Amino acid sequence: MAAGGKPDPTAILLDRSYLALLLLGALLGAPVAVVGLYFLKVVAVAQTWVFTTLPTDLGVGQAAWWPLIPLTLSGLVVGLSIHYLPGTSGHKPAEGFKASGATQPMELPGVILASLATLCLGAVLGPEAPLIAIGGGMGVLAVRLAKRDAPAQATMVIAAAGSFAAVSTLLGSPLVGAFLMLEIIGIGGPLIGVVLAPGLLAAGIGSLVFVGVGRWTGFGTMSLAIPGVPSFDKPTLGEMLWAIVIGLAAAVVGSLIKRGALFLQPIVERRILLLTPLIGLAVGGLAGLFQLSTNRSYSLVLFSGQSALPGLIQDSAKWSAGALVALMVFKGLAYSISLSGLRGGPTFPGMFIGAAGGMALSHLAGLPMISGVAMGIGAMTVAMLGLPLTSVLLTAVFLQADAVALMPLIIIAVAVSYVASVHLTPALPGDPVDAAAAPSSA
Repeated sequence: MAAGGKPDPTAILLDRSYLALLLLGALLGAPVAVVGLYFLKVVAVAQTWVFTTLPTDLGVGQAAWWPLIPLTLSGLVVGLSIHYLPGTSGHKPAEGFKASGATQPMELPGVILASLATLCLGAVLGPEAPLIAIGGGMGVLAVRLAKRDAPAQATMVIAAAGSFAAVSTLLGSPLVGAFLMLEIIGIGGPLIGVVLAPGLLAAGIGSLVFVGVGRWTGFGTMSLAIPGVPSFDKPTLGEMLWAIVIGLAAAVVGSLIKRGALFLQPIVERRILLLTPLIGLAVGGLAGLFQLSTNRSYSLVLFSGQSALPGLIQDSAKWSAGALVALMVFKGLAYSISLSGLRGGPTFPGMFIGAAGGMALSHLAGLPMISGVAMGIGAMTVAMLGLPLTSVLLTAVFLQADAVALMPLIIIAVAVSYVASVHLTPALPGDPVDAAAAPSSA
């Protein structure tokens, strides 16, 4: 122990048992990557079959009413999973990412079933939270198989390593996954290295396995980078002022989405079996109304938006400001409703809405399209996640071709949105009470 009774990171790193943790982390990376690869592949294939192949085979094509069927089924399956299976079938996405302990192995069936029902059947959530939960649960299981009486600290480290590896398969970068997990866990100081080393080792090996298995099976590899983005030289003073405006606007939009979700969440939880199908029905209805009112595909409102984002940016010239605002409104409402009771990650829909908002504002003077997209993505990501470093890095990963030149604008937009969001976002269930306002227990 270090002075003051705190753990000594150097002593932990030199301990032989820590070397065993490193080895276990390295061994864990491969199976987690394989599970992550097949999870993502199942989601992609199922989405195509449910929303393209099946309606075509049935002769209904892209009828605006079709999303009502799979989305209602999605809510029903999620409700049954939450009600009958151990645990909560994954974290509650309306509450964002926060440290709540590793997923226990007995909770994994519920996490997998609810997340597949959410993602495969079109709800407006992403795969990152389920992957984090699955990776963490596999880490806990690995520790118990290796040593049933392992200390809680070892279990925590390997669970985090499993989550690192799982989310890195999606993000395509162990570095981004590391920042995401460290900001969620909230560990600082010298202990960062203690948790980070097994996690990076698992993520690095997992990424190699992910690429190898993807090529061997023909599934391909995962990359979030958007191809063919317009080139960007350097920011101007006017664009920096736009960064402040976009940061403030994203904080307002993000707060409205969160408030709606947090208002609905306790209502849904009181009658989960009845109301989760209605949640799905509402999301499907919004997607259909968007198609009827804009003559654009309902698929733009459904899903996480991760796969649709490149096409949205590349086809920016085909979008009017009014159509982009309509897309933001319909997807924002569907996103808020999905957050309230379904199971998935909150990251990518926020990024999509931010990109659409930046594109809409670029119809005004002094804001190039790609600048508006970059600032919108970063600002909305931090508004929804509350993780500033991760928000900057994720935006850079998406816009790799222009990331360095756009970085000052992204940072300003993220910083403004982050601070403004703290003032606008309601307190989450379980948040600690301010120490100055809390009554003394002495």
